[in-house]
Amino acid sequence: MKVQANGIAFEVEDRPAPGEPRGTVLLVMGLGMQLIAWPPALLDALAADGFRVICFDNRDCGLSTCLDGLGAPNLPLAALRQRLGFALRPPYTLADMAADALGVLDALQVQRAHVVGVSMGGMIAQRLALAAPQRVASLSSIMSSSGARKLPGPRPAALRALFSRPKGRGEEAVVRHTLGLLRAIGSPGFPADPIAQRAQVQRAVQRSFTPAGTLRQMLAVMADGRRADELPRIAVPTLVVHGKDDPLVPLACGEDTARRIPGARFVAVAGMGHDLPPGVVDMLLAPLLSHLRSHP
Repeated sequence: MKVQANGIAFEVEDRPAPGEPRGTVLLVMGLGMQLIAWPPALLDALAADGFRVICFDNRDCGLSTCLDGLGAPNLPLAALRQRLGFALRPPYTLADMAADALGVLDALQVQRAHVVGVSMGGMIAQRLALAAPQRVASLSSIMSSSGARKLPGPRPAALRALFSRPKGRGEEAVVRHTLGLLRAIGSPGFPADPIAQRAQVQRAVQRSFTPAGTLRQMLAVMADGRRADELPRIAVPTLVVHGKDDPLVPLACGEDTARRIPGARFVAVAGMGHDLPPGVVDMLLAPLLSHLRSHP
């Protein structure tokens, strides 16, 4: 279904709890990823534990409004300007995207929710906890970062895959390109099933393909340089989960996030990269459900 917030139409899936709800969980997806990227096993486990589960396509992604009128940013030029000390001026910010998430809750008349974000979604969730702590029952930041400038960056192979382009314009070229990226950033200890992964990628490409939107989201991430210094103000119960083998957002990024947020619990998962295959979901559910149950 569609809801309106901040002048944007957001595609939302709202899964009710089977009985009296224990609470509401808002799931915030990462860079360029659609709501259908949330593993069904994770959604099922949250619902079975009594939570209402809400997920949505971020702006510029999936079936939510694509803001192509804002133009496609030149990321290499933006990176150069940043290294030279110039401030970046993205067409929108992660704070704007946090306001989107809050707007989705408002549209669904949810006063308070557990906010769970992965990768860029974790950064958006951090921003939401800073902006509206009274609306956040708990924060879970998964495979994400504080955004501190001196943290290590992606491994070269992961970086090359992230900035590469499809070798063609057809659906198959886009699917092959996406599969290559997922292999480059995936979990070495929990390899994805190739047939299931291809089917999921093909479904996503057929549903929506917005490469310029992903670039705009990436620029918003790059421009959010002050968040790290603000994280000590987060006062909501926080869980930080990170893979020990993440080639895109290294383990130090998760450790830094947890160190900056007062009282945050940190869980490092051996063999986990930058994805959510079934084995990683199995490892993630125990600490996540415990965290959600502990902070009604």
